[in-house]
Amino acid sequence: MTTAAILIETPIHPPDLPWAAEDGPVCRRIREDILSGRIRSNERLKVSDLATQYGTSTNPVREALHQLRGEGLVIISPNRGARVRQIDEAYVRDIYELASLFEPYLIRWFVGICTGDDIARLQHVQDQIETLNFTDTTQHSHLDQQFHQIMYERHYNRMTVELWWRKRTILTGINRDHMTSRRRQRELLDEHRGLIAALSAHDEDRAATLIVQHVRGAERHIIDRLRSKHTSPD
Repeated sequence: MTTAAILIETPIHPPDLPWAAEDGPVCRRIREDILSGRIRSNERLKVSDLATQYGTSTNPVREALHQLRGEGLVIISPNRGARVRQIDEAYVRDIYELASLFEPYLIRWFVGICTGDDIARLQHVQDQIETLNFTDTTQHSHLDQQFHQIMYERHYNRMTVELWWRKRTILTGINRDHMTSRRRQRELLDEHRGLIAALSAHDEDRAATLIVQHVRGAERHIIDRLRSKHTSPD
């Protein structure tokens, strides 16, 4: 199978959550522009300018900014308006620390309900990840997100699943502009294989340990990349 032939068979979309319908096109476009750097850190966000830019009225822009404030991407201050939060090492660290707390909680529950079909789905996605071999950053991000969504999407605690999805969306955008090192590539594949093995054995403690290792490994990698970017010559 060639890289071009790899397909994501299950569409990547938010789990069935109450807030998903509120995530309108204006919000998605502003979020994407923030995470891609088209709207820069600390840049002021003027409602009227954004409405003109995105070809909409001011109400959808205001709603989008309040939603993005809830996600931590936008800061709204009295008498100063809205601005983009600086996406720096501290911000990334805080997100990963949250993930290291709630992802073990999510996966422990999944160990108790996962079936042979679930394991087969995870293995299928993992096979696609390994065939792709990090040659397409966007495709890899979608596959990796699908791998995790299989484990978390059915959890009864929808607030936690919502938190995971929102933070995952932000991290995907941040990671997109940072190449994955060869060392991290090897670690990531080994961690995924280990998770599949732990789930197959219904080993709750092992699965929880591995998911924390997985999250912390991703945190170290992206922070190293941020530090390297900031110390590199212009």
